[in-house]
Amino acid sequence: MIVAAVLAAAVLHASWNAVVKGVSDRAGLFVRTSVVGAAACAAALWFVPWPAGGSWPWLLASVAVHVLYNLGLLAAYRLGAFNQTYPLARGVGPIVVAVVAMLALGESLAPARAAGVVLIATAIAVLGLTPWRLVRANRPAVLASVLTGLTIAAYTLIDGVGVRASGSAAGYTLWLIGLECSATAVVAALLRRRTGVTAGSDARGWLLAGAVTVMSTLAYGLVLWAQTRGALAAVAALRESSVVVAALIGVVVFKESLGRVRIAASVAVALGVVLLAVPG
Repeated sequence: MIVAAVLAAAVLHASWNAVVKGVSDRAGLFVRTSVVGAAACAAALWFVPWPAGGSWPWLLASVAVHVLYNLGLLAAYRLGAFNQTYPLARGVGPIVVAVVAMLALGESLAPARAAGVVLIATAIAVLGLTPWRLVRANRPAVLASVLTGLTIAAYTLIDGVGVRASGSAAGYTLWLIGLECSATAVVAALLRRRTGVTAGSDARGWLLAGAVTVMSTLAYGLVLWAQTRGALAAVAALRESSVVVAALIGVVVFKESLGRVRIAASVAVALGVVLLAVPG
């Protein structure tokens, strides 16, 4: 059940990131998405339990890190190709989460699952760092992707502790996303005004915003639920199977190349997912 939930989250995550990459006014999309998300969460909060008091410092810290993540994502997609920036950003997280979870939180993984974490992280690094000539030619995109990956690791760890202390994965998720959306809407609006990018408030823009809101909220909600029932390192690595979906989207939608090495790395991610599903 946990594996199915996180794999579904991976597909949803790659899909909404592809929508963000595919639009020209990304800051505008983030404004609309944040408005829709904040409104939806505000309405839904009446139907879920209030998170326990001990989870609020973690929740507020996560909101701040998520805003930084959104800014890093905007920069990475502006600077680089989707099937390179996406896997590189996602690949940093699993190893950082695994190390911190073991050293600071006392979590351990069975040998097969530990091998799965390492295999997925390594394969994702290969996806993000090949072909090397593109990496050397576009260092700003690589840097933005790596920094984004560090924020992913940070909020994964913060939320892993916070959601367990909350007593309600649904309540924690809605408060987190509602506050994050409110803060992101303000930051994205200021960024959009500063860069001079403008776009009409067309129906298509709001429709895309609604779709991104549903996909991103459901994707992270599934991950938070899984974190209450499984090891943080395993969940963090398993969710990064989204890079295989992202690689396929990059080829089909954005017409980006995918050579033999990157195909092999995608297969390695799938193998790592199988190892994570081994009981232990």
